[in-house]
Amino acid sequence: MFRFASNLAKQCLPAAALTLLFAGLAAPRANAWGEKGNRLVVGKAIETLPAEVRSFFDANRNYLVQHAADPLLANPKTPIDRGARYLFLERYGRFPFDTLPRNYKAALTKLGKTKIEANGLLPWQVGVYSEKLTNAMKAGKWDDVRLYAALLASYVSETHDPFNTTENYDGQLTGQLGVSNRFGSNLIDRFSSFFPVRPNDAVFIPDPTDHAFESCLSSHSWLETILLADRNAKRGLPSYTDEYFDRFYNQAAAILIRQVSEAATDVGSYWYTAWVNAGKPSLPQR
Repeated sequence: MFRFASNLAKQCLPAAALTLLFAGLAAPRANAWGEKGNRLVVGKAIETLPAEVRSFFDANRNYLVQHAADPLLANPKTPIDRGARYLFLERYGRFPFDTLPRNYKAALTKLGKTKIEANGLLPWQVGVYSEKLTNAMKAGKWDDVRLYAALLASYVSETHDPFNTTENYDGQLTGQLGVSNRFGSNLIDRFSSFFPVRPNDAVFIPDPTDHAFESCLSSHSWLETILLADRNAKRGLPSYTDEYFDRFYNQAAAILIRQVSEAATDVGSYWYTAWVNAGKPSLPQR
């Protein structure tokens, strides 16, 4: 379940493969859910935790909220950094995309490192940071716990953004350029102050990597509905006006609220799972 971390850390692409990769790979947009969306998810995730865990995360709320956006704001420098935020599911056939093994070693053997890095590593990245958080909790390295909890939250929330699961990550393949930001950032910026985000209580996740794959598949299933809502909202309008966003929100709000709520549930569940897997250590008060 956690073996991808050490394998990924030890591997690097040769220069020739890097050249081909960067020439052939269009970079997804930088902000996924957007900074405000990730902050909203983290804040709600804290509310999902049981009392014996919540006090630590609540005391570090400002730190977690601040650093949850770190992967979004960073400039990716390597194929691993670049691919950590997405998974191009269409490159593995049709739903449920079972030509892609969920075990990293199996995927590596079947498809090769260059291909899986080019197509995205997001679910495995969730597995990596689940392991890092677990190990930091076991060792009582609380500064690392805070950092890994924030980074894990960011990657987990990314699995719930439908546009992180597709080659059409910004609507560029359907003539809807910018739709990812309109859905995942602009709607949140405009309407999040009054839409209801109601996550469920955190639960134990038996296999963090597999669960991240399931989240990606679920997110991917909403893409066509969101793209249709965007087209309908724009119909008859010269640009993306306030009227467009009102229309888009009316048609896509249920999906957006669902995805943000499920992201918050999952973030809390991953934190809780790491704590359980670490042996339920006593957490500091701050």
